[in-house]
Amino acid sequence: MRILLIFFFILKFQYIGAVEFLGKFEQGAFILGKTNPNSKVKIDNRNIRVSKNGYFAFGLDRDRKNNVLITIKKDGETKKIEKKVMKREYKIQRIDGLPPKQVTPPPEVYERIKKDNILIGKARSVDTAYDFFKDNFIYPIDKYIITGVYGSQRILNGKPRRPHYGIDFHAPEGTPVKAMMDGEVTLSENDMYFTGGTIIFDHGHGISTLYMHMKNINVKVGQKVKKGQVVGTLGQSGRATGPHLDIRLNWFDVKLDPATILNK
Repeated sequence: MRILLIFFFILKFQYIGAVEFLGKFEQGAFILGKTNPNSKVKIDNRNIRVSKNGYFAFGLDRDRKNNVLITIKKDGETKKIEKKVMKREYKIQRIDGLPPKQVTPPPEVYERIKKDNILIGKARSVDTAYDFFKDNFIYPIDKYIITGVYGSQRILNGKPRRPHYGIDFHAPEGTPVKAMMDGEVTLSENDMYFTGGTIIFDHGHGISTLYMHMKNINVKVGQKVKKGQVVGTLGQSGRATGPHLDIRLNWFDVKLDPATILNK
């Protein structure tokens, strides 16, 4: 009888309890999860997609302090997992003596910035069943110097600016830029105020990558792309002081560190 009970509990654990995570539970991290297919997963109070093979994904904000609560349900059974989020230290850079227009945009461009932000927000809100995010991402260019990292923050003329939410890759203007992962183009704009030539790719379940300051763009909205495909060339469009590619990673509106997909 005891053996039967042990066997029953082992089966029950395998049925709803099996879950794996790839990624560090730290601020700014992308987390890849895998559980039993047909399970329902909730991150904190948010229901998220689970693929037909049991994959799911989510991310942690740059400044997140509280633990993550993962709830998994299957056929009336519930498993709850609580994960502590590790704190990170970010670089702070102070620059004084800048012309005012380099610190605060002039009022006449506010409407343009608002329209750009609406387009970007819409593209990042896409929630498809693609599960490309589960595979390994590649670097967008072959030869580069990293000049900016996620989480860093500038204080310009004594005024704190928004943190930098991407990775800056410096390379010669015109350098070919590749898709880091299979996906679908959800935004393709040649002249946004801050970001210049901008592309957003949907990789499924709210995971998207954003390419900024492009010189040329070779893809259109709705187009499917393959990992490694050349999607344009590196430039210095928008509010850029030199040629570079700024890469962003998002889980819906949560801004993540691209290094957590490139180095997994």
